[in-house]
Amino acid sequence: MPTTLPLGPVMLDVAGHALTDAERTRLCHPLVGGVILFARNYDNPAQLAALTADIRGLRSPALLITVDHEGGRVQRFRSGFSAVPAMGVLGKAWSADPARGCQLARDAGRVLASELIAHGVDLSYTPVLDLDYGVSRVIGDRAFHRDPEATVMLATALIDGMADAGMGCVGKHFPGHGFVEADSHVDMPRDPRDFDAICADDMRPFRTLASRLAGIMPAHVIYPAVDPRPAGFSAFWLQTVLRGQLGFAGVIFSDDLTMEAATEAGDIVGRADAAHAAGCDMVLVCNRPDLADTLLSRWRPVVPTTLSDRLCALHARQCADRVCMGSPAYVAAAAELAALAEAPRRA
Repeated sequence: MPTTLPLGPVMLDVAGHALTDAERTRLCHPLVGGVILFARNYDNPAQLAALTADIRGLRSPALLITVDHEGGRVQRFRSGFSAVPAMGVLGKAWSADPARGCQLARDAGRVLASELIAHGVDLSYTPVLDLDYGVSRVIGDRAFHRDPEATVMLATALIDGMADAGMGCVGKHFPGHGFVEADSHVDMPRDPRDFDAICADDMRPFRTLASRLAGIMPAHVIYPAVDPRPAGFSAFWLQTVLRGQLGFAGVIFSDDLTMEAATEAGDIVGRADAAHAAGCDMVLVCNRPDLADTLLSRWRPVVPTTLSDRLCALHARQCADRVCMGSPAYVAAAAELAALAEAPRRA
């Protein structure tokens, strides 16, 4: 029988293709609200479906099951899933023909979401709303375009496609990661621009799409002319700007608190405290089960009674027949996207 518990504010990962007994115990902790999957958790479609069913059966309401599955180089499940091009490839298609670019983006959203839903995944951390300034080592062609209006059009189409299939979306990395070269996984990026410069371009996709996004993930980037803390630990960025000025009402997910750029906030409990105090609804702890156990044993956040219902609202809906796996629309879209994904490798 599943354990009846409201969903909590911690998102954890698991090690392999199936749950261990230790992971079952960890995922039933009251602070846990979801699971993020990685490439190491995938072998084949049947195995993934069994893993997600096992996770889903642990708790009532079911834990939220998520993944970074954007297309291009950030696509955690490959063999048995459709190849989806990087969003920058769709941006190039938009530059040549905006209508075709937007249709490809909508098709990408439908294919990504319908395949994930069919295998028990609720949510993908996409779209990337950062602008492609041509300098970021970690963003690059994960971004749609340099032009914020093109980014809005393409992201809107992707969001529409995911919604067609029954999935919400998480925009990232607020207020914009594309201007800095450093990779926040291994470094602390600093964007020297002032607020007006960031607001003028980088924040435009977030501002325009705030009402369409189920979630937003802030950047592990410091904007020292605005606030000395990284955006994910900044009440100014998350509460004053994102909640107050942009009117965002969805779920704020921290980026992974084990990343190098998060360590400035202290140990794992200090990082979770800082992210939660700044305004993050859910904190991610990945690749370090030892730190996950430390957090679960020592962290004592005040969890709003509304959090569980807000997280449950992100559970995927049943995929619509007209775009689900195997439908004529899905087959045609998957074939065109696969050809587009293959083209850069042939060049």
